[in-house]
Amino acid sequence: MPRNGLHFVALTVLCVLAATSASSQEDQVRTDPLDRDRLSVGSGTQGAVRIVSTSDTVEVKGLLGEWHRLHPDIRVDYIHQSSLEVYEDVVKCREQGQCADIAWSSAMDLQVKLVNDGYAQPFSPTEPDRIPDWAIWRKQAFGITAEPIALVYNKRLVPTEDVPRTRADLLKLLTTKRSIYQGKVASYDAELSGTGFLFFSNDVQITPNTWNLIRGLGQDGVRLYTFSHTILDRVASGEHLLAYNMIASYALERAKDDPSIGVTLFTDYTALITRIAIIPKNAPHPAEAALFMDFLLSRNGQQQLAARSFGTVRSDLPAGLRATVSEDTLRPIRVGPDLLANLDQSKRKAFFREWRRALDGR
Repeated sequence: MPRNGLHFVALTVLCVLAATSASSQEDQVRTDPLDRDRLSVGSGTQGAVRIVSTSDTVEVKGLLGEWHRLHPDIRVDYIHQSSLEVYEDVVKCREQGQCADIAWSSAMDLQVKLVNDGYAQPFSPTEPDRIPDWAIWRKQAFGITAEPIALVYNKRLVPTEDVPRTRADLLKLLTTKRSIYQGKVASYDAELSGTGFLFFSNDVQITPNTWNLIRGLGQDGVRLYTFSHTILDRVASGEHLLAYNMIASYALERAKDDPSIGVTLFTDYTALITRIAIIPKNAPHPAEAALFMDFLLSRNGQQQLAARSFGTVRSDLPAGLRATVSEDTLRPIRVGPDLLANLDQSKRKAFFREWRRALDGR
């Protein structure tokens, strides 16, 4: 089974320049030319916020630009890191001498572990009734997006009648048209990607029929990857025709510039993930952190995230892509202690054993 993966290396140059003049909100957000994984905005005369996050700097320029418009004198230093680096930044901040005020990550299990292990402090949003129960745990972990998990396909090469509406349709397509789709389907690698493990293990929890689909993917010669952009590149090129269990927000952003990218949600069920934000217990600027967290969950902040195709968690904003399926088919991955099971090594080993067997067609 081919396994393709790229190793992410976070840049660590510390020079960040604050914006002093610009013609648009996003222009107020400056990226250090030597370090594209850091952004800075604001004068700092009224406070500061240090944010570590798995979201790319390009994805948050609009968000930080709007923050600067509202709070020009509170400096924000935004650092893009891997999910493990975000976790370690919070756990080891005293050793490093610099602690985060906000930590947000797509690694839901690691974020919940931080809360469970006492590394987060409570926060009370000003509009709690607008945030669903599944997106909040202990008033310490807050889901700030609601992103569907989708099927991505090449619109130029996949006939409309071949686009599956359910997982049963996908399995049937792989079986009846194997000569066309053999080696042409991609997905995350559950063993090498924490994202892949989260998605496939969640599928298994929803229905044990998932193992039949994984066997079908294995028999079809599914190609497994660790990064979304690699999969999207290869679907766009036609090297792959379908990609299962993709984060819709990434695909929707790519589709804005690439008409070959199609995105659809399954009607049997659609999983929703969320990026979880916390205020670390040792945050050096807790008041400013609370202000920024409230901004993230506000109507204004959520609209900025939605502009980058991140689904909003607020009940008073349009649902975006997930509105294309009925509400009762949505299966949010709840922010809470159930996610800790993903970190249980014995359970992971058992899952990976069955994963390999299924991919081998056993």
